[in-house]
Amino acid sequence: MTTAMLDLILPPRCAGCDAPGALVCPRCATELHGAPALRMPDPIPPGLPDCWSAAEYTPAVRRAIIAYKERGRTALAPPLAGALALAVATAAGERPVLLVPVPSARPALRRRGHDPVVRLAGLAAGYLREAGWPASVARVLAQRRRVADQTGLSSPQRAANLSDAFTVTIGRNAPVPRSWGGTEVIVLVDDVVTTGATLAEAARAMREAGVTPSLAATVAATRRRSRTDDRDGG
Repeated sequence: MTTAMLDLILPPRCAGCDAPGALVCPRCATELHGAPALRMPDPIPPGLPDCWSAAEYTPAVRRAIIAYKERGRTALAPPLAGALALAVATAAGERPVLLVPVPSARPALRRRGHDPVVRLAGLAAGYLREAGWPASVARVLAQRRRVADQTGLSSPQRAANLSDAFTVTIGRNAPVPRSWGGTEVIVLVDDVVTTGATLAEAARAMREAGVTPSLAATVAATRRRSRTDDRDGG
């Protein structure tokens, strides 16, 4: 039986602190949604747009994101997407937005059975529209080549691993958005930012295709303790 089915059948426990009663308890929800802000990695990789996140990567937020991404707790998508929507709204002001999700690697897609960031982007855009905010999603980024797992890599290693890794694909499954190159704020979205290498490479691919992303937004941003502390995120 999948974890997602168990979440429907068994009494829920908080993904952040394991307290009974809710998928995300009020205390952990406050950590997740309470502090959207501009949070840039240090050092900032070349080409990284201003990166906004809903929360710092606290232990509770980390556990919730990992439970969603790696442990099949897909019922956590709505609260995480709500956090992402808050980050986008705080960054973009009142302007219409076009969300461009960073895609998962093919091995990760097969392992997880879904693309977690694409799902969050779709839900976040829906929440923004429900609030009267013009928002849409463009699934135009694709991996050009296979990359290694980022876990445990230093900032320079991540940058080398991701160099020229993304491309913009336009076709039947990724049509050109009607506003492509228009007045919408183009926002790259991911779940977590650590070194910024992933989002910087995604921004490079977008610029190569002739479109410059204005912002980046994530659910959380790691608190870098040192320049070699690169165990999580992208």
